[in-house]
Amino acid sequence: MEVGLQKQEGEKLMYVVMATLALSAMSVLMFNLVLPQIREQFSVTNAQVSWITSSYTLIYGIGTVVYGKLADRFRLKNLLTFGLLLFAAGSLIGLAAQSFWMVLVGRCIQAAGAASIPASAMLIPLRYFPPERRGTAMGTAFMGLAIGSALGPVLSAFILSILHWKWLFCFPFFLLLTLPFYRRYLQEDARQPQGSMDWLGGALLAAAVTLLLLTVTSGSLWSAIGGIVALTLFIVRIRTFTPPFIAPGLFRNRSYTLGVTITFLFSSIGFSLHFLSPLLLAQVNKLPASLIGFALVPGAVASAIWGRRGGKIADTKGNASLFSIASGLLIACFALLSTLIGFSAVYIALILMLGHVGLTFGMIAMSNSVSRTLSSEQSGVGMGMLSMMNFIGGSVATGIYGKLVDFEQVKPWNPAAHHSEGAIHGNIFLVLTIAIAAILWIYQINFRRNAV
Repeated sequence: MEVGLQKQEGEKLMYVVMATLALSAMSVLMFNLVLPQIREQFSVTNAQVSWITSSYTLIYGIGTVVYGKLADRFRLKNLLTFGLLLFAAGSLIGLAAQSFWMVLVGRCIQAAGAASIPASAMLIPLRYFPPERRGTAMGTAFMGLAIGSALGPVLSAFILSILHWKWLFCFPFFLLLTLPFYRRYLQEDARQPQGSMDWLGGALLAAAVTLLLLTVTSGSLWSAIGGIVALTLFIVRIRTFTPPFIAPGLFRNRSYTLGVTITFLFSSIGFSLHFLSPLLLAQVNKLPASLIGFALVPGAVASAIWGRRGGKIADTKGNASLFSIASGLLIACFALLSTLIGFSAVYIALILMLGHVGLTFGMIAMSNSVSRTLSSEQSGVGMGMLSMMNFIGGSVATGIYGKLVDFEQVKPWNPAAHHSEGAIHGNIFLVLTIAIAAILWIYQINFRRNAV
């Protein structure tokens, strides 16, 4: 059952969601910059310290589905309260940590709590806003992600210049200030639980995702075999257990399945802006790490400024129109990057603004499109799956892009390219240009026809 909100209350709620997502995104990104200091302080290897990031992202991604499933059974404000308190508890452990393993445990507990945030941010527009206002609500939420992405690295660098890295654990405490607002504005939306929770089904899904991601990052054959086995057992489980962790009927919903697939591909391609751009600026433009962060800020700021506008376009012109604009911006961004590799970093920063706005517009359009394919009974787990596929897309893309940029002595495929240096980056962006055009064609055929 959807619960409506007055327009003024709804706007207040979405600004709270925006602030929550901004602080959450900042907390995620900040620790990427301090891994060398953690490794040095506790005398651990690169492989060990990488688990600070890997374990967080794995738990975070899988947790979105779990919270989404729980949101079909319990009140959203209670789940958010639990998640934010757990996030703060992990921060306390991290602050008190005297060993590397305590830091790792703190980050894992943080991730288990933080996963409630994207799951709820997807569900609040769906459950509390009518379709004609949902795009604007989602645009406001994505503004928070953009703001957090812009401020996270810069604020982290500033804090590290005057304080110890452990103080980065303090940021989640500010999230507790949002709890009174969630308790006030999130109305009674309890579902009616039927049967016990299928925790084994959820564990099999988590195992399948973890092992398949390890396959991409490490290339291990045993991880691939284990992932396939876990996925097979998960499929058997949801077909034989009542009620299953995910109802098989959800995957028989063609519009939903296609929407999630397109979102996976779109977010995988869009993640190149976050992964390849810093490498391009470092390897080709020879920028120091301190300036790379500032070069990426304009793109994040632009997407924050235009995010709400993108939501309004979805409400007034439709999701298909917004997705077309998003794809056009990304095609222009990738084509220009492929052509102007080797040009000044100022030009690269300006071009990236097109890409970041396009990525934000596209995710708003896809989230809105997918939300309209779900029944109220499947909204929680359905949007949780969408969040998890965004995470998987980024993780898979990282592994693929990381392997591709290792190729050297390649010739540029773009005949309009002005420099041969950084040709591998130009070739990747050229392929991504074509890929986005293909995804746009598939989206228009399926979603414009169905007016989703």
